[in-house]
Amino acid sequence: MIAIPSEAKIFLHRNPTDMRKSFDGLTGLVRSEFGREPSDGSLFLFINRRQDRIKILRWDKDGYELWYKRLEAGTFERIERGTGHAVQLDATELSMLLGGVAVAHAKRRKRYQEAA
Repeated sequence: MIAIPSEAKIFLHRNPTDMRKSFDGLTGLVRSEFGREPSDGSLFLFINRRQDRIKILRWDKDGYELWYKRLEAGTFERIERGTGHAVQLDATELSMLLGGVAVAHAKRRKRYQEAA
């Protein structure tokens, strides 16, 4: 499993992504579609059209990391909330997405949250 820094923001690209893209192609998508700088420490997630592959791009101190997973059976959930090209997730939602749990149907229990 990938180690997720607690302060990292996580963004999922809403549209299907060509999985032939590597570091340069995905950083270009982050800049054009997300409107963010890929080296800001955030995690950027990309899912293919068949929803059986996912790539995660992240900057790590001195270079980019690319994590890639292909499912042998089943699919990743396509999260359809909000507007725009990106959906922001938290670490729990990322773990559920990677583990095959339906994020849309998960019910969160009440927790303390600091005012923003």
